[in-house]
Amino acid sequence: MAFDFKKEYKEYYMPKNKPSIVEIPKMNYIAVRGTGNPNEENGDYQNTISLLYGVAYTIKMSYKGTHKIDGFFDYIVPPLEGFWWQDGLKGVIDYNNKKAMHFISMIRLPDFVTKEDFDWATQEATKKKKQDFSRVEFLTYDEGLCVQCMHFGSYDDEPATVNLMHEYMKENGYDLDITDTRYHHEIYLSDPRKCDVSKLKTVIRHPIKKIN
Repeated sequence: MAFDFKKEYKEYYMPKNKPSIVEIPKMNYIAVRGTGNPNEENGDYQNTISLLYGVAYTIKMSYKGTHKIDGFFDYIVPPLEGFWWQDGLKGVIDYNNKKAMHFISMIRLPDFVTKEDFDWATQEATKKKKQDFSRVEFLTYDEGLCVQCMHFGSYDDEPATVNLMHEYMKENGYDLDITDTRYHHEIYLSDPRKCDVSKLKTVIRHPIKKIN
């Protein structure tokens, strides 16, 4: 049976719909940076998704080709994730001004995938799909201490969940620690093309620090 990150690391991917504090370890990702409204058809965000999955599935299917990855095991490609921010705003997202969004779209890589494996996959995807993958990068990120919560429903309704997270954070002696390198983080467990908006499941995660 293929390794499923969501099932094996439930503390990271399947939190309850009540806020909790979690320490996130260093992880490697396939990533693409961009700007603009994520809902814009054929916009920058939508175009990054095919780039991410193009490389992700090239790595997953590498065992069928000539490139051998040490320690490879069969796995389900982890869910799509995203860091989000807007210039001048820290700790909040203005959902009425989505054109001002900056993002880093990401898919987690298994630990056995090296930078060299990633470089091979990018070249292989470029060759096979005849598409430019130069925007795709190998990103190592150490997220650290965070507050997180499962959000159900529309992305536009996230502020209510975020407010609960911030209240919980304060009650437990933490401050928000969103900076130029620590971001509003979302993990998408549902496909909005196939799921009713009321049933969408999204992990929301914010970096925090202990109050001295």
